[in-house]
Amino acid sequence: MAEENYMVPLDKYLEAGIHIGTKTRTNAMSKFIYKVRSDGLSVLNVEEIDNRIRIASKMISNYESGQILVACRRENGWKAAKLFGKLTGANVFIGRYPPGTLTNVDLEDFVEAKLIISVDPIPDKNVIDDAKRLGVPVIALCDTNNETSYIDLVVPCNNKGKKSLGIIFWIFAKEFLKAKGIIKSDEDISKTMDDFTSI
Repeated sequence: MAEENYMVPLDKYLEAGIHIGTKTRTNAMSKFIYKVRSDGLSVLNVEEIDNRIRIASKMISNYESGQILVACRRENGWKAAKLFGKLTGANVFIGRYPPGTLTNVDLEDFVEAKLIISVDPIPDKNVIDDAKRLGVPVIALCDTNNETSYIDLVVPCNNKGKKSLGIIFWIFAKEFLKAKGIIKSDEDISKTMDDFTSI
């Protein structure tokens, strides 16, 4: 793919290690793996990552901010997920997601969501289970060690790195705000990629 067609410059993806997977590989994620390094780490296909981020961005933009719930139990994604929520108005669950939040209207923190974004389906299992019961679509950021059951759109990526997650959520926020007419161009977003990716 020509570099100008990527959502961000290719070198930004590579610097963030968005393509570096784990030594564990599931059958479900094997189609996204470009190669396995000599140290055993999987390398994900950057073109496919970019393509899936583009599709996910369009899907997210089809919803109103209050209909979106981001679930992020993994601490490395907390900053990026919170910033995404702050810029877009989406609901964000940081840390442990209490089971029933989407299904039990009597709970104090009940949320009605039409779209779930999971940072990692392993620790975010409870929210995916709730979404499955309700028929709510799930976008999940999946590393090479993830299973993809009950996930509607897999975004292959390094879902353990702060910089990798930062870039993804920066793109999601930017594309959402553009689609909603809140900003006109990439330069208009109030938070930079560095705001999302700085450690």
